[in-house]
Amino acid sequence: MADNPAYEMIWQVVGAIPPGSVATYGQVAELAGLPRGARLVGRCLGNLPAGSRLPWHRVINSAGRISLPPESESYREQVKRLQEEGVAVFNGRVKLRQFRWTGD
Repeated sequence: MADNPAYEMIWQVVGAIPPGSVATYGQVAELAGLPRGARLVGRCLGNLPAGSRLPWHRVINSAGRISLPPESESYREQVKRLQEEGVAVFNGRVKLRQFRWTGD
C-alpha cells in the first residue's frame, strides 16, 4: 500500500490538517487531487500501520460525524484525541462551521 501514489497524496493532506481542526473525507480527497475519492480516503486511513503518527483522527464524514462505530476503541480514541486538541465533540458530532480546516 505504501507504494500507492494516491495514498501518498492523501497522507500529505491529512498530515497538513492542523491541531484543533478537522476535514471531511471528501475534502481530503479533493485537496489530494482525487475528486470523488472520499471512500478511498477512508480505506487509506483504515489501513494505516499500527503506531502511525499521521493525525487520522482529524478526518470525519461530511455530516460532521465520526464514522467509526461508537462502541469501538478507535471511536473512543478519535473523540479523545480531538477533545485534547480543543475540538468539541458531542454525541460523535463536530460543528464543521467552527472546526473545519479550510486547507490554507
